[in-house]
Order: sequence, then C-alpha cells, then structure tokens
Amino acid sequence: MLEFIKENYWNTLIILNYLVAASAVITVVLKNINPTKTLSYIIVLVFFPFLGLVVYYLFGQEYRKTKIFSRKYILNKNVVKSINEELEFSKKELEKVDRYLDEKVKLVKLIYSNENEPLTLNNNIDIFKNGDVKFENLIEDIKSAKHHVHLEYYIVKDDTIGTRILDLLCEKAKEGIEVRLIYDDVGSSISNKMKSKLTNSNVLHFPFMPVLFSKFTGKMNYRNHRKIAVIDGEIGYVGGINIGDEYLNENRTHKYWRDTHLRIIGDAVKSLQIHFLSTWNFVSEEKPTIYKSYFPHIEEKKNQVAIQIAASGPDTDWANIMEVTLTAIITANEYVYITTPYFVPNDEMITALQIASKSGVDVRLIIPEKSDSWIVKHASNSYLEALLKADIKVYKYSKGFVHAKTMVVDDIFATVGTSNMDYRSFNINFEINSLIYDKENSKLLKQHFLEDMKDCNQVDSATYLNRTKFDKIKESYCRLWSPLI
Repeated sequence: MLEFIKENYWNTLIILNYLVAASAVITVVLKNINPTKTLSYIIVLVFFPFLGLVVYYLFGQEYRKTKIFSRKYILNKNVVKSINEELEFSKKELEKVDRYLDEKVKLVKLIYSNENEPLTLNNNIDIFKNGDVKFENLIEDIKSAKHHVHLEYYIVKDDTIGTRILDLLCEKAKEGIEVRLIYDDVGSSISNKMKSKLTNSNVLHFPFMPVLFSKFTGKMNYRNHRKIAVIDGEIGYVGGINIGDEYLNENRTHKYWRDTHLRIIGDAVKSLQIHFLSTWNFVSEEKPTIYKSYFPHIEEKKNQVAIQIAASGPDTDWANIMEVTLTAIITANEYVYITTPYFVPNDEMITALQIASKSGVDVRLIIPEKSDSWIVKHASNSYLEALLKADIKVYKYSKGFVHAKTMVVDDIFATVGTSNMDYRSFNINFEINSLIYDKENSKLLKQHFLEDMKDCNQVDSATYLNRTKFDKIKESYCRLWSPLI
C-alpha cells in the first residue's frame, strides 16, 4: 500500500484534496448563505485544487456563528450585569431621547437590540484630530492612574513614542497599579527585550491570536483592530490612532498623518471596560475576577454627551458596525460625510449611499490620494464609478495619508472608531466605534471634514469615467482580492 502511494503520490494528493473539498462544498451549501458567494466557493474548491481549500479555510469559515470567541463569562458576571442594569434607560428617559433624536433613535434601538449596549448620557468628550495631542493626553492620564490601566491596541511598537508609553506602563506597575496590555500579534512589533521588561515590571501582557511568523502574515484574518484605553474605569480612549511614531506629526520626516481619536470621561467608559475584559478573558485564557472598582461611580457631568459603544467581530452575533452605518445612511435627511482610509464596501453599502444621494441627501466621501497599499488604492477606485453616477462627491486627501474613520450625519449623529468602510472591518476583524448623539460635537466633526476637504482634490466625474482601459483592468483585478485586503 505504501509503495502504491509513493508511486502515485500526486494522484493520491488530488484524491484527498477532492474528498476534503466535497465535504467543504456540502458544508457551504447547507449554510444557505448568499447564492453568489456559495457558487464562488464551489468554483474555487472544484477548479483550484489545494488553493481552493486554503481560500475556503481562510475566508469561508464563519467564526461569529461557531462561537470560538465568546464573551459569555464576562457578560454573565454579577458585577457586569448590575452595571448594565444601572445604565439602562427608564421609559420616560427613552421618550425624551426619542423626541430629541427623531429618526436617529433607530440607531440606539438597533445596537441595544443587537448587543444590549446601553445609550449613556453622562459623558464629556474631547475630539483629537491627530496623534500628538492624543498621546500627550494619554500619557498624562496614565501618569495620574490610581487603580488600573487597561490598553488594547492593534499596533503597538517599541519605537520612540511606543517605548515612552511602555516604559511608563512599567513604572506604574512597579508603583502597584494594575496594568494590562493586549496587542495584536500581526499588527504589533515589540522586541523580546521590551516584552521581558514588561514581564519583570509586573505588566500583564498578551498577544492577540499569536501566529508563527507574524512579520510574514500580512493581513491574516480575525485580527484585533480595536484601539481601547481605559484608565481607572473613568477615562477611555477609542479611535483610529495606534501606538507608533507614524501617528505623530511633530518633527516628522515621513508624510503627514491625518487621524481622529476620542477621549471620553463618563459612563460610556464602562462599555469599553466590558469589551476590554472580554478580550482579556480570551487572550489570557483565564477567568479574571471582576471588581466593582473597574466600574466606579461617575459624578454627573455638565454639557452631557450621549454616547453608545458599538463593537463587532467574531465575538458578536451581528455585524453591528455595518448595520448601524447602513441605518445612519438610510435615515439621513440632509447630509452624510464619511472619511475612511480604506474604501472597499459591500453591495449593501454602495446601494445605501446611492439611494441617499438620489433622494436629495448631500453625500460626500474622503479617501486617501495615495494609499499605503497598491491593491487597496485600485480596489477603492473600482467602486467610485457607482458613486459618481449617483452624484456622490468624492475627494482624495492629498496633504498626506488620511487614516481617520469617521462619519457625521445631519448635525446630530457621528461616529469615531476603528472600523474602516471595507469588507475586513465589517466581516472579519474585531472593531469598536463610539456612536455620538450630540449636535455640538457632530458639528465639530463636520467642520473637521470641511477643513479636510481643503486638502483634497475632488474626483472629476468626466475625467474618471474616461480613464484608460489599463486603469480599469488594474481596478478590476484588485477588486477580486477585496476579501483579502
């Protein structure tokens, strides 16, 4: 038998491939997913031996349904349950919000229905346009920490700013402050020397889903793209800015980096804390003790800002951020202004934007002039024709690289977070966004958008539609790889 296999090893491998592929085909068919997607997987599995199995393994698995990532332990803890109950609105409070938000209350109800994420009113926020101010504030907040510092980032580097923050974490841990750090193993770059220093200083740290060769994995699936900081359960950070020198603009030698981040003081931080502890439960493989001190009482704030936290990923039952984005676009009355560094949307998002524009809503989009990815750049360009034909205004940021992930709608709703408008953010990665229901801050983000437009070149519809055939071929080719980028 062994001799036969040796003599016919190639035929044996082909037979094994198709046996496994047949099992995968049956699985795909029984899932009852989109017919187009089902046929695509069947074609790849049948006509591309071995490669088809790799593609299916990487992109055909639905981790949201298989519950590999579970938050059940954290969400079932009595302390967390009591916190969520405290944050829940009474019927009278909800009626007040309903009148204030008008149709935007649908967004509140959607996220609460999906994930029991409460709308919190007792918040103050600061909106940071770039990394310099964000890091300055974050460092001061960490220095002032009295009980704990919890950080969860896609990218953590031990470069100049990264080393400064990591050294500070070591100092705080030596003072007896509880310090926890989660970093994505693909996105981050921390030397073994620094990791040893963190360990010796009693900083608890874990990589998210470690891989064997992180430098060569590129865009591996199911990465933790979130950027969360929680200090003493009262101050929280969320947005697009990771921990690395490229996010700084002072004394920089590389291109200008335009980003947006949020600092929150208030009850919305409790939601960020719950998401952090859920991820910690997963990466540490331990069941942490949940203390009431993680969720301190927040004194009533003046000039309160209503905030809801929307998280999505394989640990959520629904694609929350995609759903709230679609709903915000569909319910817009006056305008929708979107900034995203990666624009590789699904059909539903394109349709929503087209409908909004054709019904009289002012829809505008800012994307980078020069992307950090050749494939992303041309894939994004392939979607612009559908937007331009619907009279959507598209602007390409030329001052540097725009990495902000924001949307503002009708001077009443805005979102700042980690989610790009692409397949990966909507369907694969762990993401988290703050949903802001507030006129003053929505108008501020609108002003930021209008200021950014001054550093943009508007895409001319006639010129774009007459682009070369070679450009169209590049775009179509790169679009095929949308799920991979």
